[in-house]
Amino acid sequence: MRKKLVVGNWKMHGSRAANALLLTGLKEAGPWNADVAVCVPFPYITETALALTGQAVAFGAQDCSAHEQGAYTGEVSSAMLADIGCRYVIVGHSERRAYHHESDQLVADKAKAALAHGVTPIVCVGETLAEREAGQTEAVVKRQLAAVIHTLTHCIGEIVLAYEPVWAIGTGLTASPEQAQAVHAVLRKQLAAATQKADAMRILYGGSVKPDNAVQLFAQPDIDGGLIGGSALKAADFSAICRAAG
Repeated sequence: MRKKLVVGNWKMHGSRAANALLLTGLKEAGPWNADVAVCVPFPYITETALALTGQAVAFGAQDCSAHEQGAYTGEVSSAMLADIGCRYVIVGHSERRAYHHESDQLVADKAKAALAHGVTPIVCVGETLAEREAGQTEAVVKRQLAAVIHTLTHCIGEIVLAYEPVWAIGTGLTASPEQAQAVHAVLRKQLAAATQKADAMRILYGGSVKPDNAVQLFAQPDIDGGLIGGSALKAADFSAICRAAG
């Protein structure tokens, strides 16, 4: 039985004061039976780490560079994330793919860099509304995952995978539990062809997960938790989702 994992993606939200209130609320609400983590903006990672000392909540970043070091102004390496204790890093989020034109190969290279420094990459895959309506969902997510499998080879079993239908992020729309499960099953089958660890790997769902739909989503056999956006910014909502994963 895979233990559920719930990861809050704060995106580009937060301030020192707001973060302190949110983290205090989470500490008061926990612990939960699921594994829990928050991925926060770079400037707040160290303060988040200090606030979560002794707590059963891990922390991570929202992106990393594919490079080790060098003249890459504005980039943050996986070695730096590891140096400050990050457990996770999100790579290939749909917003990075769309706004920064990140390719499947670049996402795979970032995942490889993270694993090289002991940081677990949460690799995101997902289709747009146009791709879903054109019946391309399976082809799109399999193409995105294939690049990661090819690059990581035998290490693919060390990642966390997240399916995030782009059309359900920040829109209020949500894939039905059955729709989400169908894609998760496709992804697990693809992983099973690449690693014997596929049954133990966690595949998260990300796409307008809220307290009122989390139980139904997490009840699906191949949905192992969530990558939470807007609801992660409200301690009560995020805590309720974490409880639903327990």
